[in-house]
Amino acid sequence: MISKQNLMEVMLENRHEVMRHSVIERNISLDNFERQVLVGVRRAGKSYLLYGHIQKLIASAHSWDEIIYLNFEDERLAGMNLADLNTILEVHARLSDKRPMLFLDEIQNVEGWEKFARRLADNKYKVFITGSNAKMLSVDVAITLGGRYLTREIFPFSFGEYLEINGIDSNDKLLMATTTNRATLMRHFEEYFQFGGFPECATLPVKRDYLMSLYQKIFLGDIAARHRVENIFALRLLFRKLAESVKQPLSFTRATNIVASTGTKIGKSTIINYLSYATDAYLILTVPNIANSITERVSNPKYYFIDNGIISLLALDIRTSLLENLVALTLIRRYGSTDAVYHYNHGIEVDFYIPETATAIQVCYSLEGASKTSERETNGLIKIGKILSCNRCIIVTYEEEGKIEQDGVEIEIIPAWKFLLDN
Repeated sequence: MISKQNLMEVMLENRHEVMRHSVIERNISLDNFERQVLVGVRRAGKSYLLYGHIQKLIASAHSWDEIIYLNFEDERLAGMNLADLNTILEVHARLSDKRPMLFLDEIQNVEGWEKFARRLADNKYKVFITGSNAKMLSVDVAITLGGRYLTREIFPFSFGEYLEINGIDSNDKLLMATTTNRATLMRHFEEYFQFGGFPECATLPVKRDYLMSLYQKIFLGDIAARHRVENIFALRLLFRKLAESVKQPLSFTRATNIVASTGTKIGKSTIINYLSYATDAYLILTVPNIANSITERVSNPKYYFIDNGIISLLALDIRTSLLENLVALTLIRRYGSTDAVYHYNHGIEVDFYIPETATAIQVCYSLEGASKTSERETNGLIKIGKILSCNRCIIVTYEEEGKIEQDGVEIEIIPAWKFLLDN
């Protein structure tokens, strides 16, 4: 149990910590609801969203007498339990007689946090919570919170945000108007394509070291240590194999066989657990097959990584995988990670299908000089329109653009940079 005096010191110190940071403006506002839960991978920018909102409050006639900020990854708060959380309000009452707004960072480290969050909501406090574990989106947590909070998933930078932080207006209609502009845009796109969009990495000249450090933190801290994984070698091997298999559906059985083929003894139940741990930590995201039954959708999805930079660390010769992963992330960011983005694999293969907009999407690095590849991609789009409602057909390439009309179906060919900026 943390003492009230120590907790007060942490709270007061955090006031200086929050204000000293220069915050990157993002296309995410916390103004539209008084209680929010922000969930996403470590270092996606959740804490900075809280910092930015607090700084706006301070700049608009509010004061620290009305604000509490705590980060539960602070080692000085280690060991806090549900019973200790009310101490936060007690300590604030010693500092101020004003009703506080609470900003609680990485609160998933306190078991049962959702009960405290519900009581705060019932008492009409303004509360903003972050966490790096997808279990914060679970049915049990949702039932406890009872609709009192707006839950939002926070991802690393979109390509538009990546351009903005590097001084380029992503809405500029002259973005590709000159040779110089095109060269600058494609240079930044290639960086984003290979190294992803983690905010702290976006402006670093050397990105690989940062990505390796972050991956080790997620791998060792959020997955291996938290879940007491004993077979670290098998876990590491599984993630490498996932990175090499981004474009293909991967069943639990096949994943087990791939790891076992290296001579590592491991059971299917262990692989299922490992995949669950990685999903909870937001290291990987799943895209189910819309043609499958509900049970099969869970057990045989496509797996994508939360950021292209992670794939670049884990696998070689992966440009086609990076392109498909980038499209997957863009779609999930736009439409959501649950029951929104699918692939189709039953007789024909279509990389992505979006029921909300009845859009079918294929990803092909290049259509030039690959007649069989082109034929496979277009045939899939033509045939899926006979199976599912399909208002729009798209092939996303690295940089090619155009249109194909075949059998009465118009297929748009869109370069990836343009697809990523199309809102």
